[in-house]
Amino acid sequence: MYINREISWLEFNQRVLNQAQRQELPLLERVKFLSISASNLDEFFQVRVGGLMLLRQTGKFKPDITGLSPSEQLDRIRERAGAMVDEQYKLLQEVLMPLMEEAGLSPLQLDELSEAQHAGLEEYFINNIAPVLTPLAMEVELPPMLPNLSLILGVELQAEGTPETRFVAMTLPESLPRRVQSAVLGRKGYVMLEDVVSRFCPLLFPGEKVVSTTPFRVTRNGDIAVAEEEGGDFAREMESVLVARKFSDCVRLELPAATPERVAKRIAGIVGADGDATYRVPGFLRLVDFGQMAFEPGNDQHKVPAWTPCWPAGVDASLSMFENIAQGDILIHNPYESYEPVVKLIEEAAQDPDVIAIKQVLYRTAENSRFIAALCRAAETGKQVTVLVELKARFDERLNLAQAETLQRSGVQVVYGVKGFKTHAKIMLIVRRENGGLRRYCHIGTGNYNEKTARIYSDLSLLTCNEHLGADASQFFNSVTGLTRLMRFRRMYPSPAAMKNRLLELIAAETHRARQGERAIIRAKMNSLNDTEMMDALERAAEAGVKIRLNIRGICCWAPTSEKAQACTRITSIVDRYLEHARLFHFHNGGNPLVYMASADWMSRNLDRRVELMVPVEEPQLALRILDILDACFKDNTQASDMAPDGSYHPAAGRRKSFAMQAHLQREARRRARNQESDNIRTLEPHRPRKA
Repeated sequence: MYINREISWLEFNQRVLNQAQRQELPLLERVKFLSISASNLDEFFQVRVGGLMLLRQTGKFKPDITGLSPSEQLDRIRERAGAMVDEQYKLLQEVLMPLMEEAGLSPLQLDELSEAQHAGLEEYFINNIAPVLTPLAMEVELPPMLPNLSLILGVELQAEGTPETRFVAMTLPESLPRRVQSAVLGRKGYVMLEDVVSRFCPLLFPGEKVVSTTPFRVTRNGDIAVAEEEGGDFAREMESVLVARKFSDCVRLELPAATPERVAKRIAGIVGADGDATYRVPGFLRLVDFGQMAFEPGNDQHKVPAWTPCWPAGVDASLSMFENIAQGDILIHNPYESYEPVVKLIEEAAQDPDVIAIKQVLYRTAENSRFIAALCRAAETGKQVTVLVELKARFDERLNLAQAETLQRSGVQVVYGVKGFKTHAKIMLIVRRENGGLRRYCHIGTGNYNEKTARIYSDLSLLTCNEHLGADASQFFNSVTGLTRLMRFRRMYPSPAAMKNRLLELIAAETHRARQGERAIIRAKMNSLNDTEMMDALERAAEAGVKIRLNIRGICCWAPTSEKAQACTRITSIVDRYLEHARLFHFHNGGNPLVYMASADWMSRNLDRRVELMVPVEEPQLALRILDILDACFKDNTQASDMAPDGSYHPAAGRRKSFAMQAHLQREARRRARNQESDNIRTLEPHRPRKA
């Protein structure tokens, strides 16, 4: 049975929101999950709702895999998303805000301030807020475009002696703190920015009366694609897409529930929002801002205890990364283990006189990226550096354009990806002179080269100088930079050329074994599943008796149909403190397990329309570690939710003893680090002859 992709995604976001409902979690952890669910909805409306609205406007009524037209999907989304928003605000107003007030973390109300506090706040407004505000008259012939996802204060003004009112909008800039803290309020006290601006904005409009003030928020369509024309300037085309997003259609208007109807209609008319696109909420707009409290210093009693990444047991910090990798393949599981060795590898390569070439794919990077800095240093010292920068990484396009310009100024050879495809593979190749020849060192990962998200995303890195993988890495870069076909690989399976076919072969092989009465198992961990060929193959496998275990964090568009298939299948999703991001696959293969890691989910876009990589993990100890991760996925009964046959999710049941996968993996990382430390100590101990 197929499940609509958009509804499946909303069910995933419900699982995120469910974390905020958990009474046993510390207060700020619950607030964090609430803000994540709100941030997820922002992106969902920009991309998925925006795309469906475009389809409806262009008259394209091609149904999805469940037979729903764009209009029918939008109707279901509005209903489900509306219920989710109601649940978010009920949780905030009835549960979290009273707890925050009890803990001294809730906003102060302006009416509760003393005269001295009020005067101090007015002075703060005049000196720190008013200078950066820009009132914009909206009811003019060419009204200015209001920015996407910003908090905006609408102001109704009336001149003395006239019955008419006019409407002015003020965007509250990102440079201003949403939670305004001032010495006059006390050490922990804060008030909301929109409340301060609303109270003191009459100072900005002398001679006019402020009739009403209303905060609101506009979400614009972000599903605008770059036109990849032959011979065109791709970077310039991407710049035009970024500009177009600023002026795209409104797909959602958020207003406080108490907004007068006349004002709501006025704002909706100005931003171009129809009735279906308007959401009235009984509380603060832009809930994502509250999540920052979970990451700010202090209030530790209201947070989960921090987990410090361990130094990877397979990496000797006293040796260079090249010496470490030469001793054998290394698997790093961040953020349980530190991502630092991966960064250290590129930084050492930039300075090493024996390194002659570096090639890397960059999809998403950190703003002050150490990878970018190292690549620039390498090029400036005469190394041949080639970087494929994917400009189509949604919502990171502007940063990637800036990073590409920085690299080019340093002499890096920058390639902008493959026409018609996003390059989503995570791979780095370093060529080094050794012993009179050349040796290739590779990093292949499931996550981006981003040292910041590596602290909160769960991903795996394989560091290797394996000859076959090195040759494949060279072939991969030659293919994507030279635009030749992705063929003749020894170990790697790239998409769109080979990965999907290989996966279908592996599923078919397990299906055949099951039909022969042999033991057959497929286990996979990914972010999303929606490819119909893959889902149909899984359905056939389950029908044949293959034991299928899928750990899918987000979208899952397949639910087994028959009772036999349902009995053979378990689909589970885990939402915990770290974002599950790794893609790992295991096929029983008659007792000789085949283990893979990949950059790709089992989605049509990844398998058919992106350049991705899947590699086998053949070193036995490293393969066992991946099998342990998969074991833990299906043991989890505290953070996991199991999919029911109708596509709904329910808390995982089973084992009496509670088991949380992420806590288990953190303990395992610590155990490996302690064992490595003990081994190092034993190695350094002097030999003492035994007594006779």
